[in-house]
Amino acid sequence: MGILSQLSIIHLLWAAMVICQHEDYDFGDEYDEEPDHEHPYYFNFHPSTQDEAPHFPIPVQCARECFCPPAFPLSMYCDHRKLTTIPNIPIHIQQLYLQNNDIEAVLAGPFTNVTILREINLSYNKIKFHMIDHGVFAKLSNLVQLHLQHNELEEFPFPLPSSLERLLLGFNKISRLPGDALEGLPNITMLDLCNNLLDDSALKERPFSILKNLMQINLCNNRLQTMPPDLPPSLMYLSLENNSISYIPENYFSRLPKIIALRMSHNSLQNIPHNAFKLSNLLELNLGHNKLKQVFYIPRSLQHLYIEDNDIEIINITLMCPSIDPMNTNQLTYIRVDQNKLTVPISTYAFFCFPHIRTIYYGEQNGNVNKSTQLRVPVFRRFLTPEEYDETEDDHETNDRETEEDHETEDNYFHAYFQ
Repeated sequence: MGILSQLSIIHLLWAAMVICQHEDYDFGDEYDEEPDHEHPYYFNFHPSTQDEAPHFPIPVQCARECFCPPAFPLSMYCDHRKLTTIPNIPIHIQQLYLQNNDIEAVLAGPFTNVTILREINLSYNKIKFHMIDHGVFAKLSNLVQLHLQHNELEEFPFPLPSSLERLLLGFNKISRLPGDALEGLPNITMLDLCNNLLDDSALKERPFSILKNLMQINLCNNRLQTMPPDLPPSLMYLSLENNSISYIPENYFSRLPKIIALRMSHNSLQNIPHNAFKLSNLLELNLGHNKLKQVFYIPRSLQHLYIEDNDIEIINITLMCPSIDPMNTNQLTYIRVDQNKLTVPISTYAFFCFPHIRTIYYGEQNGNVNKSTQLRVPVFRRFLTPEEYDETEDDHETNDRETEEDHETEDNYFHAYFQ
């Protein structure tokens, strides 16, 4: 035992020496050296401070008319300042916000030194096409997003850079699209042309066919009487509300297999080809406020159907669901059928064809002139099974975890009119 005690004491003394050496070592020596400036850099971080905004090696420039927040040194905010001209833009700026001003022209001068600009917001100004210097946008080789909605543009503002992905031109006066207007834009995924003056003649040169990566196009509130020709097969979201379209060609959507959402409310549709919507990815279909007299085939993927304010007298479930497949059930959960001419509720056979139905909104129905009628049950709601209830709760929890910024980004950058 004596030998073991002596060995234990020797072991403790050795461990103490190691610990003392560890505490005497100055780890700061490795970080006292001058930083290596051999390679160029933009930011200089300081590990000793927490949550500190990155610092530029030189003072950040900002136009005196604008604000460049220290927390976002690559952004310049010039919005809501009654500006009539665009100020000079510093070389380091990536996001430029000029919305809600009185700007009438886009001149090349302020963009002379710009090299890494990725987003420009010029919405809510007074810009006209002939007041845009030719090529001023085209030279911005890193530009991804351009907002020009709510201006006074009479023509499509081309040429544009090939890097562009999202282009918003809603609420202007654009009445024509030259054949070469959209050439050289291989990366466009979202194009907003709502609330302009486009008619069928403006699309006769099939300008959208070359946009091979287009995912969303908004053509609502224009003057179209026919479906836009030759849309690319990459399309997923199509907005055609508030036009004067009276029919859908028989196989129109066979070339658009990826469509997820289609909105054609407030048109003049009277009849729908029976298999017009044979689309395996369609989730939302809005044909409200038209002149439809009967229903049509519903794809199994569809979840929300809006056919309110039409002239439908009876809903033939067999037309909507010609067969039942227990292994591949229809996913429809919501139907809106108010402001039609229904006198009786939808047949209970609907619940065999559409087992996931949760809500049928009947509302008021149109009877004779100046007279409306109401079904005994204006809204049908089905009680959820325990499994469906748990699934709904999970969806709510997921949605609650989404931040307000996430919603704003989704609405502004991708789903401009799908909200």
